[in-house]
Amino acid sequence: MRARSSRGFQLSHLAFLGLIFHGFTGGVPGARAAEEQPFPLTRVYKTIRDVSLSLTVYQPAPSSTAELRPALVFFFGGGWTKGNPSQFEPHCRHFAQLGLVGITVDYRVRDRHGTTPLASIADARSAIRWVRAHSASLGVDPNRIVASGGSAGGHLAAAAAFIDAFDEPSDDKSVSAVPNALILFNPALDTSRLRTDRGFGTEAERASPLRHVKPGAPPTIIFHGTADETVPFEVAESFTKRMLELGNRCELVPYEGRGHGFFNHREGKGKDYADTIRRMEGFLREVGFLQR
Repeated sequence: MRARSSRGFQLSHLAFLGLIFHGFTGGVPGARAAEEQPFPLTRVYKTIRDVSLSLTVYQPAPSSTAELRPALVFFFGGGWTKGNPSQFEPHCRHFAQLGLVGITVDYRVRDRHGTTPLASIADARSAIRWVRAHSASLGVDPNRIVASGGSAGGHLAAAAAFIDAFDEPSDDKSVSAVPNALILFNPALDTSRLRTDRGFGTEAERASPLRHVKPGAPPTIIFHGTADETVPFEVAESFTKRMLELGNRCELVPYEGRGHGFFNHREGKGKDYADTIRRMEGFLREVGFLQR
């Protein structure tokens, strides 16, 4: 690779105390202590007709100060068709241990909701707005919100930053949906290249982050496999080039010979996961979102 740029259902006494203090959302932590395995809190961020969309918040250990924490908001991949927020649960738990707030977002997809990617974009923007509007109660710094995601989820994170054409009419537009930084994994940044069966219809061009890059964009890092056959590496190269041309900060980290989804957490096969985590930490330090 070249690179630049639970156990059973019994709870220990400590975990039981954590259950009392942090709340219970249906999950049981593993063998580590409660403060190392934060109990997630699930909140509804949006209701569309009979569909309630939720996000799950992984809080860091309580601090002796009232300092607001940066937040990482993750959008799962799955081609706007399927997928599950649990994809980025390991990332949330890791960064919560480092003092950040990790958040996974559920959004509308075709298989579960019969929707198009345009609804997914609206949900991503709604989720960022909800986190910012509720930042005080979440202990989040509203000026240090990072949007992240893989594949279609990477597209949604970038769309939150660049595309306002598909916002939910009921959203409070006085609250910005633009994240303060982007961390993207093999993101689908040019939807104008996709086949019509992806559901964009005539809106593929307007829904393409590459077509909407502008000066003053959030600082960005992209992890992409050079052998990705789902989202070609050249798409990330084109996006990075355009970002730099306009004076934005954007770093593309190529993973030689890796395909789509190389970064995912896999038990016993976590070399690339660990490397991207390390590079995420470095990026967050550089932009002032993580202490050294």
